[in-house]
Amino acid sequence: MVKKKVQKKPPSSVADQKVVEGTNKGGSKNVCLLVTSVIVLLVGLACFQVYVNVIAVPDLPAIDFNEWWGPNTTKSKDTSIRPFRVLYIDSMQEGLRRLFDSFRRRPKLKSLTENSSYGVHSDAFGQFFAQWQFKYPYRDRVRYLNKYEHFKTYIQGLDMHFVHVKPKVDGNTKVFPILLIHGWPSTFKDFYDVIPILTTPRPGYDFVFEVIVPSLPGYIYSQATQKRGLAPTQIAVILRNLMKKIGHEKFFIQGGDLGHIIGSHMATLFPDQVLGFHTNTPINPSKLANLIWLVGSICPTLVAGDHADKMYPMSEKLSYYLEESGYMHLQGTKPDTIGYVLQDSPVGLAAYMLDRYMVFSNSSFKNTEEGGLDNISSIDMLDNVMLYWITGSMTSAMRLYKESFASETELILARIPTPVPTWALRLKYELYYQPDWLLKFKYPTLLGTTSLNDGGHFAALEKPKELAADVFKAVKSFLDYRKK
Repeated sequence: MVKKKVQKKPPSSVADQKVVEGTNKGGSKNVCLLVTSVIVLLVGLACFQVYVNVIAVPDLPAIDFNEWWGPNTTKSKDTSIRPFRVLYIDSMQEGLRRLFDSFRRRPKLKSLTENSSYGVHSDAFGQFFAQWQFKYPYRDRVRYLNKYEHFKTYIQGLDMHFVHVKPKVDGNTKVFPILLIHGWPSTFKDFYDVIPILTTPRPGYDFVFEVIVPSLPGYIYSQATQKRGLAPTQIAVILRNLMKKIGHEKFFIQGGDLGHIIGSHMATLFPDQVLGFHTNTPINPSKLANLIWLVGSICPTLVAGDHADKMYPMSEKLSYYLEESGYMHLQGTKPDTIGYVLQDSPVGLAAYMLDRYMVFSNSSFKNTEEGGLDNISSIDMLDNVMLYWITGSMTSAMRLYKESFASETELILARIPTPVPTWALRLKYELYYQPDWLLKFKYPTLLGTTSLNDGGHFAALEKPKELAADVFKAVKSFLDYRKK
């Protein structure tokens, strides 16, 4: 039987090859189109998220203006405003001396004491501690703290403390109420050298101020809440209600540090009641401002102009903020943990507070042995340490950081422009710098800024005369603006 030869198929024709090539090209185009579509979709979604969460102005969040923060649900019927006095009792002084005697001094290590980069220098702190231990004039300081009238009153369930100073002027001088808001680790005492300037007639101005300086809830003599959620937004409401109770529907505000945040919230929430906002911590904390700062690292001069060195290089600034924000991370996460240490040791409390005075006054101070502790009056710093110690309020004061970081409302309010006329005082060594145009995203009615060639974060302590003078200047500008 003869087998038939099986013929192999001849090679594909040229036409067939073109069909295959066309099919491959068509498939490649489809893949490219699909990939491009996915990329465009992802970019579009990213841009949408940036717009919604960063650029777009959100609506004002719903806030309860009468939220109860007291220790119980029964609302107090006490609506009085009661006189109050600062007291340093003898038993407190004796207790302090016993704790001083038990202070364990650490051995000096020469390699670690060339400057203050490891923290407060042992020699500088030794001098400060010796003054506190042997020379602090308790009775004189109590008299000094009581030189102005103090009061307490219940606001939303909390017993709030405040200093209230009315000027003594004739009927031809206008009197405007102003709320001065402190930060951390400051107290109402920070404004003691500012108050007499604000309440005294000044050449070139036909007005003075009636000054109200509250202690923030949980700070010094103001009662702390036992509930969660008391963030700067809620404190802004409490202080507005305090001003209403005192009798002022409209008023000016000055604040720095946390006082800047709270004052800014008050201006945002109550623009018809806040006549003007003066800040010595001029910063726009919004996500948009941070995004612009990030993008600006490509060409710093486009963002900051001649002051680019105050914002860039970004790597150096981030490294600095990371190094010096350790306290903030601790207080924003575990305030009660560090609170046990600071509540139990007056020496530990002093060192912790002095470290902030050192770095925030001028970051270069940590490169010296003195650490800049001679930059602010030691008696002023001791007064603040004493106030936190005798009231045992450092833990509740630090909790404000945790409440602030946990609050979504804080992020929302930071993105809402504040229509209230605003004025900024920039001190040379302030922690942050933002140009005016960047501030205007948050404060579109920023009428002006004043720059000082000295001073740092604690304007009221470091430059009280300059701060007070700038408040007069700002308020005159606010009044002129409102006449238009």
